[in-house]
Amino acid sequence: MKQEDPTAYTKAPGDRLTHAAGKQLAIYALAAVALLVAVMFVLNALAGLTSSAAGMSSMAVDVENNTITSYLREEPPQMDSMRASDAVSAIVMYHVMEGLLRFDADGELVGGVAERWEQDGTNVTFWLRDNARWSNGEPVTAHDFEFAWKHLLSPSVGSQYAFILYPILNAEKANNGEVSTDEVGVEAIDDFTLQVTLETPIAYFDQMVGYVTYLPVNEEFYHQTAGRYGADADQMIYNGPFMMTSWVHGASMQLVKNPYYWDADRIKLDGINFAHMTSDSNTLLNLFKDGQIAIADLTAEMLDEAMLRNWSLNQFMEGTVFYTEFNHRPERLTSNYNLRKALSLVHDSSELVNRVIKLPGYLPGESLFPNWIQGVEGPFREEYPVPNSPPDVELAREHLALALEELGLEELPPLVFLSSETPVARIQAEYYQEVFRRDLGIELLIDAQIFRQRLQKMTDGEFDLVGAGWGPDYNDPLTFADLFASWNLNNRGRYSNPALDAQVRIAQTSLDRKERLDAFGEIQRILLEDVVIMPDYERGYVYVTDPQVRGIVRHVFGSETDFTHAWIEPGE
Repeated sequence: MKQEDPTAYTKAPGDRLTHAAGKQLAIYALAAVALLVAVMFVLNALAGLTSSAAGMSSMAVDVENNTITSYLREEPPQMDSMRASDAVSAIVMYHVMEGLLRFDADGELVGGVAERWEQDGTNVTFWLRDNARWSNGEPVTAHDFEFAWKHLLSPSVGSQYAFILYPILNAEKANNGEVSTDEVGVEAIDDFTLQVTLETPIAYFDQMVGYVTYLPVNEEFYHQTAGRYGADADQMIYNGPFMMTSWVHGASMQLVKNPYYWDADRIKLDGINFAHMTSDSNTLLNLFKDGQIAIADLTAEMLDEAMLRNWSLNQFMEGTVFYTEFNHRPERLTSNYNLRKALSLVHDSSELVNRVIKLPGYLPGESLFPNWIQGVEGPFREEYPVPNSPPDVELAREHLALALEELGLEELPPLVFLSSETPVARIQAEYYQEVFRRDLGIELLIDAQIFRQRLQKMTDGEFDLVGAGWGPDYNDPLTFADLFASWNLNNRGRYSNPALDAQVRIAQTSLDRKERLDAFGEIQRILLEDVVIMPDYERGYVYVTDPQVRGIVRHVFGSETDFTHAWIEPGE
């Protein structure tokens, strides 16, 4: 998922881009038109089944019913907050659930279920609102948080995000099975007071509490689902601004305003129809053109059409870094340092971004730490610069020769590059396929998978290289720094280095800012020198919105796209 010092990030302005361009429309044969009409008839019939089932329109903006229609890039793999580990699921959860704290329209932490909180050394107390309710009308209590946090730390749950609770006393030991979850430092003092005891004083715990892994779960309802919690719309209850009323897997989700939400007066929309689950650029462009979605992220191939129509374009740097991750498991060829070094020496993120992706808003990757993170006094990457290492094909071939000798091979067999099916991911994978073949004679087999299957293959280690990304979960550099710690289950390549682990521990526990930043600098050095990853790009979006919809917020922390502040302003 994604994911800092409160002053570390400044949102990019919503740049407006205008340009006129002409494009010739293709003329289809009569037979093709007939076929298209038939296909559209079927698709419209299916769309009617999914949207009308909950009484929602499939129009981008339904003024009469005060609803909007949007899309999700993928099917959310996991709506159980105790097990979720991806950004798409988080987008939905931030709309239908609320934790102790939430992010406001300016990206600042404010009270959610907690009306106030206080930290005194290792003790953190949250006082809950007495009017926060679940969608079944029951109060949200401190017990709901205690149950969720302790349960997800149970080794049997296998939560890949359990590590984010490790600042809590005995959380890591409980997750490793060394102590009972009863010994974890979380206690509901009464229905509306939650006491948290930390392992050591840290200044960023409240930032972590804003993340979805810290959401509450109603224990009684959870057990009633008999292991299916979060699997369908009726297998959850909700305490956020919206409730999910329909989930057609792989096709759509529908949310309606939650009348039990304690701050319901703040929510202006009566419903959100995620009527489409796709990242296909042509599909999104056509949906937006046809008035069927209220917002669309544009890829390079969509810009000419957008400019032709004189749409107002907005730009957003969302804080995520993307990289090529190696599989370090001993049985994989990529566990060999010289092979990784050879590949990294022909890797060129500037060429990838500027000549291949060619999308405004993208920046060439240099580090696991994105360029907006702050150091002691200035930008982190100015105080801890990344060495300038331009591509060097001859040196790369020398390292490849050493790798073949160490591996006892005369020729390297094809390597597997695990990729998603998004347009940019496909471009990235094909680019490296060409570069590695051209410069090193290495064949790269591309294994393109839908989101859920790619995550599973990453977890199972079924790859040599994988196109991966990480965005900030909370506002501290540690959200990036601990990603390749040996205990972090999001470390899909299973990299393990005691020296890196030691630096992560310093960053976790030190209260001295300079000492923490030095640790982050050392983590950066180890990751680059040991070729744990190859940084590819930092992602930005160019996007369009329906002019009738105002108040859509794009977040670095929290929901990447946030409709909880949006409203409809009908056009003339």
